[in-house]
Amino acid sequence: MPNINKNIEFDCIVIGGGHAGAEAAHAAAKIGANTCLLTISKDTIAKMSCNPAIGGLAKGQIAREVDALGGLMGLATDATGIQFRLLNRSKGPAVQAPRAQTDKYKYKDYIRTMLEQTPNLTILETMAMEIIAENNIVRAVKCSNGITYNAPTVILTAGTFLRGMMHIGTHQFPGGRLDEPASNELSDSLRKIGLELGRLKTGTPARLDGTTIDYDKTEIQNGDENPVPFSFMNEKITQPQIPCWITYTNEQIHKIIRDNLHQAPLYTGQIQSTGPRYCPSIETKIVRFSDKDKHQVFLEPEDSEQTTIYCNGISTSLPKDIQEQILKLLPGTENARIVHYAYAIEYDYCPPIQLKSNMETKKISGLFLAGQVNGTSGYEEAAGQGIMAGINAARKLQNKEPLILRRDMAYIGVMIDDLLTKGINEPYRMFTSRAEYRLLLRSDNADRRLTTLGKSVGLVDSDRWSRFQNKLEQIDILKRYLKGNRRDGDSLWDLLRRPHSVLAEKLQDEEIVREMNLREEIIQSVIIEAKYEGYLAKQERLAAGMKTLENRNIPEDLDYNTISHLRYEARERLTEFKPGTLGQASRISGITPADITVIQIHLKKREGSKTEKRDSSDERRND
Repeated sequence: MPNINKNIEFDCIVIGGGHAGAEAAHAAAKIGANTCLLTISKDTIAKMSCNPAIGGLAKGQIAREVDALGGLMGLATDATGIQFRLLNRSKGPAVQAPRAQTDKYKYKDYIRTMLEQTPNLTILETMAMEIIAENNIVRAVKCSNGITYNAPTVILTAGTFLRGMMHIGTHQFPGGRLDEPASNELSDSLRKIGLELGRLKTGTPARLDGTTIDYDKTEIQNGDENPVPFSFMNEKITQPQIPCWITYTNEQIHKIIRDNLHQAPLYTGQIQSTGPRYCPSIETKIVRFSDKDKHQVFLEPEDSEQTTIYCNGISTSLPKDIQEQILKLLPGTENARIVHYAYAIEYDYCPPIQLKSNMETKKISGLFLAGQVNGTSGYEEAAGQGIMAGINAARKLQNKEPLILRRDMAYIGVMIDDLLTKGINEPYRMFTSRAEYRLLLRSDNADRRLTTLGKSVGLVDSDRWSRFQNKLEQIDILKRYLKGNRRDGDSLWDLLRRPHSVLAEKLQDEEIVREMNLREEIIQSVIIEAKYEGYLAKQERLAAGMKTLENRNIPEDLDYNTISHLRYEARERLTEFKPGTLGQASRISGITPADITVIQIHLKKREGSKTEKRDSSDERRND
């Protein structure tokens, strides 16, 4: 590592060591940028400050996409997971997704070790105080250690630290996370360089001493017998799995919460910002779903020793004494010791319509944003943005075109496009329903969608590439076998396509499968392709039809007010969002197909006018 006292010049500086920052720093450095990761403490790199779990519906797909591109999240999850489950097994492959509880201490240690072993990456323990820009170009980052580090690219992944304010009942105190300081100066510097900031809220439940819980009063929830790995580099999970447990709230708990809403910051006006709609606090659940007499609570271990338990489902900002009363009435936790209390946190974020598709800000060249600073929620969403910001910062340094994932290519692409075109007024969470091409974006084929791209940008190493090529070859051999062999007049491929196919259940018994010792992953990939061949072809045609709009760039300097016949509302919305392509413009709320047609006609006329000017200029030179 370089000696920082002598070398304060970097190619790329990443601010924040959370899940976005870890992936961004790893990606930029591995591609070749001399990268510096600034973090308050190395001990909190990739800290799981909320639920110690990776994956879930749609989130699992993002985690696998990060892995397919050459990121860290999947490898860390497989190495430190303590319970793995494939969700929605009984449903179609489009909505199936892996999820894993992890040992949160081992997880962050794994990521830290991987970063420390990454060439071109320096990790510094200091707090970023100010992002310095000149003439709308990022120049440097000033830190609390008194040193200013220069770099032509900066990636901000500040999480909940920007002017963070924590709430427990009427008690308010500044902080970015429990026992960690807020970053007020950095927030001020973003306003100073011209970025718009907003305010959001999130929260977390209490943690309990695992030895003080009566698990006999709860329902046990075991993991899968044959766990599905997150990383395409791993064939199986070998470490022991441990269970989670389920309990339920009751009317007594609900009454206590209703009787004490006057002490809940969400209802007293103490908290002004908007929280996550799809992960509400227990007090919000009681108010919003007043007809329900109970709510499910998952008791999830935070480490392999079950030292502490995460109470998934009762996030709250109620006072400590009310939290104690709730837990004394929750079956299984009546005598549990609280390790730390639940709290809510408000923080600044940058509305993401200020971003380009490459995660770079429109206002400041070289400044990239990733993670909760863009208004998202969740480790997976953060990691997806982080790896893309890292890739594109490195490519900017290389004077190469950015890597942009379309909506038909990845959930990461769907998420980034949503952030740029829909605007954020509450924490964004990914769902399968957000993806119109979700049958193409399955968790099983993330590598076939993205690993070639990861290789092209320099993030996929030779071991991953060799394994990927071998997988493609095995899939191709099995498909050719099925299409080339017949049974009762039909090809095995056609038999496999039939509903309730017996062959699908017994494909592992076929001679070629036994001879090649094909993994279950290969077999299932081929079965899915056969069963959904018609549907997949239809979605691919729809995606191809949209590419015309997606590939049609809109000039950054286009003045929508000069476009005749464009509606006033459309001019306002387009001027606000400044979409990069016609495809993005078409997805902005309030923009109609007729508006897109008007813009297309205008762009053709504009290009024709420019061509005439060039031709006229050439004629004058010839004269």
